[in-house]
Amino acid sequence: MSDNNGGQSQAATAYDIQKVLKALPHRYPLLLVDRVKSLELGERIHAVKAVTFNEEFFQGHFPGAPIMPGVLQIEAMAQAAAILGIETLELAGTGKLVFFMGIENAKFRSPVTPGCLLDLEVEFLQKRSRVYKFKGRASVEGKTTSEAEFTAMIADPPA
Repeated sequence: MSDNNGGQSQAATAYDIQKVLKALPHRYPLLLVDRVKSLELGERIHAVKAVTFNEEFFQGHFPGAPIMPGVLQIEAMAQAAAILGIETLELAGTGKLVFFMGIENAKFRSPVTPGCLLDLEVEFLQKRSRVYKFKGRASVEGKTTSEAEFTAMIADPPA
């Protein structure tokens, strides 16, 4: 792998749940990233959400035919993007948060049901001082379930 820093190689990094918890402020029931398979600083991330029947949203979406809401798939992609941004900028432990600013071109292609491993692949599209644009794709066994472009801002938590 090469980067924009003189072509030097960067190692891809995997995170277990403990490292995910250190990188993100989210907690149950809204933590939607279980592990990171690979992370290329400044470039992309591949994370995984293990979708289980015990998820609270399956209580009402839909009884007898549980489907993970598409907006939660986008939230899972955004959490993966937050890990990418926080780690790229070396902001872990600083208390900085990543806030949604916009979602564009969201498409929902296939349902996600309990028992699935939801792959979350996110890459940077644009980087500015505190505002970043990402492109994300969620999939199960290689089949796209949702995709979107989204903009986020890194900022201090609200007072």
